[in-house]
Amino acid sequence: MDRNFDLIVIGGGIVGLATAYKYQMAFPEHRIAILEKEDHLGAHQTGRNSGVIHSGIYYKPGSFKALNCTNGRKQIVAFAKEHGVAHDICGKIILATEEKELPILQGIFEKGQANQIEGIEMIGPDAIRDIEPFSRGIKAIRVPVTGIIDYVGFCKKLVELIKARNPKSELFLSTQFLESFREDGKEGIRTNKGNFYTQHKIFCAGLQSDRLARKEGAKPDLKIVGFRGDYYELTEEARHKVKHLIYPVPDPDFPFLGVHFTRMVDGSVECGPNAVFSFKREGYSPSSFSFKDTFESLTFPGTWKLFSRHAAQGIEEMKRAFSKKLFLDALRKMIPELQMEDIRPVRAGVRAQALKYNGDLVDDFKIERFGNSVHVLNAPSPAATASLAIADEILDMAGFVPKIKA
Repeated sequence: MDRNFDLIVIGGGIVGLATAYKYQMAFPEHRIAILEKEDHLGAHQTGRNSGVIHSGIYYKPGSFKALNCTNGRKQIVAFAKEHGVAHDICGKIILATEEKELPILQGIFEKGQANQIEGIEMIGPDAIRDIEPFSRGIKAIRVPVTGIIDYVGFCKKLVELIKARNPKSELFLSTQFLESFREDGKEGIRTNKGNFYTQHKIFCAGLQSDRLARKEGAKPDLKIVGFRGDYYELTEEARHKVKHLIYPVPDPDFPFLGVHFTRMVDGSVECGPNAVFSFKREGYSPSSFSFKDTFESLTFPGTWKLFSRHAAQGIEEMKRAFSKKLFLDALRKMIPELQMEDIRPVRAGVRAQALKYNGDLVDDFKIERFGNSVHVLNAPSPAATASLAIADEILDMAGFVPKIKA
């Protein structure tokens, strides 16, 4: 087997695959290897997020995140239409239920205007009920360009198109990166499935991004700390209570958007996620535990500084993780008629949150070059929405290809 490639992408999540796709479309004669340590695509953040195509309304105008979300949203919708990926531009509302939330809602609306989000409007109680008959609120922002998509299906389509463009490019599942090396004038990487050779590597390792960067000799000024998000879903009998997407007004002092309702592409309705410290980077139940992951997180100064700043919210999130009643109470703020029997636990995801030593969140995307490698060190939401746009930025930063536009 020929293990020599023009480019190796480490990580079979959405950002890695989008990058491989953009590169392959631009350079059809080049061979790409995509290495994924799990036995299927989208095993972690890609396949465990809420499936939302974000509008870009929340983000600081002019930020890397805002610009790439808007650009990426347009790219991914066009891609889904062209290639038959299941999606629906169903729209959402951001719902204020208390007077104290109105200034925050107004600030979000102004960000949306500055970010040129198409069609957003402020609506009152009557219009809220017209859109979501079971919701109750005093004011809301209607965001018509928000949608939902099958992100795992999108990833599979990317691989299909890569292989169609160059049948010599390959996806290697169950193949774990161990280290980079240089010997006899060759550069490559060692894996549990043997050695691969290339001059150029792009690391899109999500929850393991900081560790793989350090294995290469880089010294990123951050640590990945996992936050688990638990999801419930509405029972079939209760699904009619949600027509689109319903989000609360987020707490500006807390780095997560709060539990929300998402109508998925299969017609189911998910509720969540909450956000609690995860004792295992890839742990999807409250009992998941890794000594290594826990030790690294809790001996990192930034973790405790973050905890101290958000102690009250963190305690409430933790309580909700172990109490269906408290989870339901949060959902009832938006849909008062929900009953205990209307919701059931369904799954969980873990968000890779990059923290600085001073406890600040790395809120924007963070991509760095180290030698012949590019490392995506932080790709929080809306990274899935923005994946095709982030791929353009990665390839531009790599320096060995011109910037590629869709």
